[in-house]
Amino acid sequence: MRWILLVGLCLTPAAGLAAGGDSFAPPVKSETTTSCSGNTVWDAKTRSCVSSSQSSLGDDQRHEAVRELAYAGAYDRALQVLASYDNPQDPRALTYQGFIARKTGDLDGAMVFYAAALAQNPDYHPARSYRAQGYLEIGQRAAAEAELREIKARGGRETWAAFSLAQALRSNTGYAY
Repeated sequence: MRWILLVGLCLTPAAGLAAGGDSFAPPVKSETTTSCSGNTVWDAKTRSCVSSSQSSLGDDQRHEAVRELAYAGAYDRALQVLASYDNPQDPRALTYQGFIARKTGDLDGAMVFYAAALAQNPDYHPARSYRAQGYLEIGQRAAAEAELREIKARGGRETWAAFSLAQALRSNTGYAY
């Protein structure tokens, strides 16, 4: 029954889960990636690109922009938006700093960021999943499997973090998003 639910969620483009904004769909490109530049992000209220440090934006809006930019490969811009977080110790911010470090070849730096995110919130499944993806990249399969067990033990059995990590373990390679 769980697999039916999981397959159904995978086929629904906007299906999201609550844990840390964990989503089964990649971020949808918005004006943030198509029209804005530098540290600006799309603000739906003003219908314009605004500085990510603008006080009217919250970290939730910044996080969506960081996620979109990171998956689009706009790592420099994502880092600029991350620098404007009101709470730079937010596990989401630390996790995406780790994601960007890993994607740009700094695995040691990535592991530091993932550890910091998990120090803030040991139940933050995306940090565990991305850290495990890093373990797979360097051939530490047992460590990656341990992270999957930990995600499941901490209530993340049916999250994108668990699903994408399980897929990566099956293929023995990292997952695209």
